[in-house]
Amino acid sequence: MNILSRDSLPLGGFAGIKEHRLVTDSRIFGSRKKPETSEGLGNMVYLADAKYNPNGESGMHPHSEIDVISVIIDGRVSHEGSMEHGKDLVAGDVQVQRAGGEGFDHNEINPDNRKNRMLQIWALPEVKGQPAAYKFYRPKLDGATRIYGGSKNQSTTFDSRTLIDIVHLKAGKNLTLDRGQLSYVITGKAVISELKNTKKSGNYNVKEGDLIRSRDAQITAIDNLHILVVSTEG
Repeated sequence: MNILSRDSLPLGGFAGIKEHRLVTDSRIFGSRKKPETSEGLGNMVYLADAKYNPNGESGMHPHSEIDVISVIIDGRVSHEGSMEHGKDLVAGDVQVQRAGGEGFDHNEINPDNRKNRMLQIWALPEVKGQPAAYKFYRPKLDGATRIYGGSKNQSTTFDSRTLIDIVHLKAGKNLTLDRGQLSYVITGKAVISELKNTKKSGNYNVKEGDLIRSRDAQITAIDNLHILVVSTEG
């Protein structure tokens, strides 16, 4: 098991955004990858924990051949662009934008006079050249909600062998994570342990801002826990 703390990383950002970049995968960033950041898992290649300044914005910018996932944690985000222009997102909401070969332009704005907070995740699509598309989720507040990945035979999420879930656990509840995972504690505290003996086996206390790479693990919420879980099929 490996744990990377958000607070151990430098605070960066651009335009009206301040952020900690936790995952900058070499497949995307190449020589620009910061060595202190983590690689991704499966097709997930980027994770940033961002706060927009009061009335801050990213500025209009393009994406192509990438799936862009935004998880709103605190405050609001107003979305502008070539898909779902004018949509307002509030804390708890998730939007997933598939750029595909068609591509899209977007700008995300904090409309309020206080900072907000959101996660941005990127994943590489399984197949290039797809049309641009948009999905919206409001994850349930008890249990896991799939926001990305799954078979081609369903339309609830964009298909991918990389699976991304938003999980809310009440204090005292457990979650068993099969296979390998990359998990990020959005809010709350927990104890995590790997179920198979390894050199780094044991019980670890984790908290908001911790990125955990584990295999066959169990998480027990100390208090109400909000966590992002990335895994792969097979």
